Amino acid sequence: MAIPFPHFIASEKAAMEAGLLVPSSPSQPPVILTQDDLKKIAAYKAVEYVESGMVLGLGTGSTAKHAVDRIGELLRQGKLKDITGIPTSKKTHEQALSLGIPLSDLDSHPVVDLAIDGADEVDPYLNLVKGRGGSLLREKMVESACKKFVVIVDESKLVNYLGGSGLAMPVEVIQFCWKFTAARLQNLFEDSGCVAKLRTFGEKDEPFITDNGNFIVDLYFKESIGDLKAASDAILQIAGVVEHGMFLDMATTVIVAGLDAFQAEKVMETLPTACTRWSYYNLLYTSAKRFSV
Repeated sequence: MAIPFPHFIASEKAAMEAGLLVPSSPSQPPVILTQDDLKKIAAYKAVEYVESGMVLGLGTGSTAKHAVDRIGELLRQGKLKDITGIPTSKKTHEQALSLGIPLSDLDSHPVVDLAIDGADEVDPYLNLVKGRGGSLLREKMVESACKKFVVIVDESKLVNYLGGSGLAMPVEVIQFCWKFTAARLQNLFEDSGCVAKLRTFGEKDEPFITDNGNFIVDLYFKESIGDLKAASDAILQIAGVVEHGMFLDMATTVIVAGLDAFQAEKVMETLPTACTRWSYYNLLYTSAKRFSV
């Protein structure tokens, strides 16, 4: 039996507002949407949750960037007023300033009305993996203070269990004796085939340093780590760990870019009944397909 989830149906209006489509014309050729186009349309849909007077958590990453751009645009147009943004990274802070978005912090606004951000993985219970961009600590601080947390992803980010993509589950650690901390993290999830690697960048493989001056140890799993809350507690009990990239029971809405109507119905039928908060944003076709306007 299909589960009655909220279901957003895409319209030409959303795509036109994102500057990706123009009004229908028989003479126009079909439009091919890239994955970034889909992210942009979904981000614009997420911004529809924003109301004047709100305190907003401003996310970090390629999808969240589109949402921040849109908020700045609506402020300039006078369609939004009295918005206060709390950025989740130095990069987002700079972007918001360039757009004229008034900024503050959690010290001044300990309760945030709404946050919009992307995610690296989403399981059927709306648990997330975030932080592959390196901003997990500030993202978690801001988004855990939100009344509503809207997450934007494409369908490639949907997994059966966290770690199921085979990609990194990040853990922010202090620099002091990071190898010791990484070894303890790897041993903690030995039964799941865990491999812990220091995140590096550049030709010289220099350690990636977060906005908070810490390192990131990326965990790779071959199998499920089981009880997520137990895993979370175990990670945080390791001295040297600052925070991990599992965002449990935090998302209130997920907008999935790229699901067509048929796919959305199939996913609805297979999701557990506990997932009452999924929201599908139907973009008619995936980025690999064409559609005519």
